[in-house]
Amino acid sequence: MTAPDGTSAAAGSGAGPAGAAQAAPAHVAPPPRALPGGGDQRIHRLVAIVVDKPRVLNRVSSLMRARNFNIDSLAVSRTDREGFSRMTISLHGDDVAVEQATKQLYRLIDVLKVQDVTAEPTVEHELALVKVRVTDANRGEVLKLVELARGRVLDVAPEALIAEVSGSESEVDSFVGLVRGFGIRELVRTGAVVMARGSGSIEEAVKR
Repeated sequence: MTAPDGTSAAAGSGAGPAGAAQAAPAHVAPPPRALPGGGDQRIHRLVAIVVDKPRVLNRVSSLMRARNFNIDSLAVSRTDREGFSRMTISLHGDDVAVEQATKQLYRLIDVLKVQDVTAEPTVEHELALVKVRVTDANRGEVLKLVELARGRVLDVAPEALIAEVSGSESEVDSFVGLVRGFGIRELVRTGAVVMARGSGSIEEAVKR
């Protein structure tokens, strides 16, 4: 077909609907799946209800070690139900890796329930005992810092005092940073323990 200006118009050009359909790809590949260890690293809090038996703690820590997790803290205590213990595990990792580790943890014998409470509203607490180096000149300043941290003094000696402080991990970190300039002779921390806010209960979710 010849156009008015003498040029030829090609039949079936891509300008029409048929050409647009031919240009569309036949298959669109799905987005790449996230790989463990490839995401942003952040702190995660896991709560596990386990049977109170020997070697359960070793199985849990061995699994975390096999997954190349460095456990920041691990707090274990009895629950109100006889024969059951509660673990609070704090570790760094990306979301995909921690999710896989949580599923594998749940498959362990004597592990009854596992919950990642990182994204949930929780009450978090940690306790620390700090033995601080003091002198007659700075003792009052150290005592003032303990008071500001809502802590208490458990022991006083001529050259040191033991302070007990509690709160969130960041609050304990803040106090430790303030007294580090005076000299810390000893430091022990329990690690974080957490509990989800509201009326729900991970312990009641475990079948009796």
